[in-house]
Amino acid sequence: MSFQAFGRYTAVMSMLAALLLVAADASSSPVMARTQPLQPAAWWNPAAEYVTAGQDEPGYRAWIARQPWRAGSVSAFHRYLDSAGVAYVVPTWQLLRTASDWQRCGAEPFDVPPASEWANVVQTLRYVRDYVVPAVGPVEPVSAYRNPLLNRCAGGAANSVHQHLSAIDMVPLTPTNRDALMDRLCPIHAAEGRRYSVGLGFYAKLRFHVDSSKFRTWGRKDEGSLACARSYELAHQGNAAPSVATGTAAAPVSVSVSASAAAAQDPLAPLK
Repeated sequence: MSFQAFGRYTAVMSMLAALLLVAADASSSPVMARTQPLQPAAWWNPAAEYVTAGQDEPGYRAWIARQPWRAGSVSAFHRYLDSAGVAYVVPTWQLLRTASDWQRCGAEPFDVPPASEWANVVQTLRYVRDYVVPAVGPVEPVSAYRNPLLNRCAGGAANSVHQHLSAIDMVPLTPTNRDALMDRLCPIHAAEGRRYSVGLGFYAKLRFHVDSSKFRTWGRKDEGSLACARSYELAHQGNAAPSVATGTAAAPVSVSVSASAAAAQDPLAPLK
């Protein structure tokens, strides 16, 4: 090979090596990584804003293990929800979460509500099942029953229906933003909320509240306007009295759920 040919060969090989190096760097760069589709399970966790260690799944298992009687109480609550046809709207163990401020208040992270209050959550769960989940996808409860002492410490209203298990604070498990969440839930509430006696409220970020004690709404969009303006108008017309009072939901309807379906929807649900 002549000296000139060797020089051309060397130049070509150097160029190829440089191109390969650039390609390798690009494939591992953050910019290139962002072009790949993201999986919601890997990055979407809105409950993390409100659920601390001890109120998560490992915390629930530890809470159950600390007192032998708790498993039986949870099972009785779950059986009641099952008889009402609402056992698998959300995982039962998540319905036992108390307040996000449970640690600051020296309270338990979970609590089985008194049996006298169980009826109050049935209509709420029916509304979540019939209208919330179809609109925004699966949801995760971050706070439900709070005993009066904890409710006061956590800054809840004196007449908060969390004290009667009518209310559930939750977050959506499907990626969305605050405005989109309101845009999906508010028109449904204006159309169907009165029939279910539903209160719908929005807090900071993606946390929202549903109860079945009285038709009403609260919360504002980021720019300051009412979240559910039409619902607010209807609720203040003077003829929006609740049609179903707290604790007087329609008679429970038995719904059969196969063992495999139950395991998929609520792996921690009591088996008996």
